[in-house]
Amino acid sequence: MRKSTTPPWEKPNPKGKKGQPLSASQKAAARQRAEENGRAYPNLVDNMWAKKLPRGD
Repeated sequence: MRKSTTPPWEKPNPKGKKGQPLSASQKAAARQRAEENGRAYPNLVDNMWAKKLPRGD
């Protein structure tokens, strides 16, 4: 697979694809990752990482 050099925040949103919001467990994982890295709240990269985790509702 080809690696993209464009950061995710500069890419356009996919057309016609509506994603699901993060589940409670995914949000908690993103918050924990942000806290471990010294951030007050999760950023886009933390949320993208958490989205790949199982939903676990």
